[in-house]
Amino acid sequence: MNCIAREGSLGYKVNCVAREGALGYKVNCVAREGALGYMKHLMFFLPLLLGCLPMLASAEPGLAALKVEAGEDGSQTYTVTIQVLMFMTAISLLPAALMMMTSFTRIVIVLAILRQALGTQSSPSNQVIIGLSLFLSLFIMMPVFDQVYDEALGPYLEEEMPAQQALKLAALPFRSFMLEQTRDDDLMLFSNISGVEEFETADDVPFSLLMPAFVTSELKTAFQIGFIILIPFLVIDLVVATLLMSMGMMMLSPMIISLPFKIMLFVLIDGWSLVMGTLAASFSA
Repeated sequence: MNCIAREGSLGYKVNCVAREGALGYKVNCVAREGALGYMKHLMFFLPLLLGCLPMLASAEPGLAALKVEAGEDGSQTYTVTIQVLMFMTAISLLPAALMMMTSFTRIVIVLAILRQALGTQSSPSNQVIIGLSLFLSLFIMMPVFDQVYDEALGPYLEEEMPAQQALKLAALPFRSFMLEQTRDDDLMLFSNISGVEEFETADDVPFSLLMPAFVTSELKTAFQIGFIILIPFLVIDLVVATLLMSMGMMMLSPMIISLPFKIMLFVLIDGWSLVMGTLAASFSA
């Protein structure tokens, strides 16, 4: 026999189940509290909550999200909270700045094309290529970083200039480097797209126009260097494929035979030194 009393919205829930055991019947009765019981507990704590409201209303407000203090010379100083927020935002943009404002893009593309030309599928791996590109970029960009530290970051850390002036001075070495590596045709292309007239001096070129022009020029230069690297390895592939076709070995992949010859040629001519030296010298021209 089963007897179940379902819970209403204002009372208790009672479950009575009669089960037949070895010596008779076993009755389980479970009483569960309904919505009315919970309301009684809530009414008990409600006066305590209402008594705390005056204290909450009289509490002091929290720190302002934005606080700007005007200096004697007309400059503005932000609160420490906003400075930390701006610093964390700048940290999140570092990967994009690394690719858009340094030599990293050209180097990583050339090394990827070199790996493709050699025919090695994953040797060197992506981690090795990215790490090599990163440290070679640091080597090439070190004069720019030293100039940024001497002219902007060092005086700012010593509290000799405000953040706005330090940011403007830090952008000048990067602007000079990017202008040296950017083609005039690419600058004219993006200036025509944006509808901006010709610039009188290089300082008049905004960063919003210089960055895409610089990246476009880097892509062009990287593929030009990659094309020159591909030619000797392509010749080896053609020679090996022709020999295999003449011997009737059409089912044998030419990549299997040409791979040792390409690696041997690359090692004999000291290819890594040539590639790294060419990449480093391409930025000093």
